[in-house]
Amino acid sequence: MTANRMLYLSFAAVMLAGVWLTGFDRAHWLLFVPIALAAFAGLTGFCVNLWLWRKLGFPEEGGCLGATKTEPRSE
Repeated sequence: MTANRMLYLSFAAVMLAGVWLTGFDRAHWLLFVPIALAAFAGLTGFCVNLWLWRKLGFPEEGGCLGATKTEPRSE
């Protein structure tokens, strides 16, 4: 399990908890779309949203500053 997959799964869990606290009968159906997509990305490793934005021509950047890979310093 990678950190990205855990990020998607934890996002889906928090969103699902919010819908649960609101009430499944009161939450709009559109709130379930990001939950389903994030859960799918967490379980399979394929992020539909990222794929869609890449296909639309948006470049991929490095992401968070803490997530960038740095080479070890030579002293």
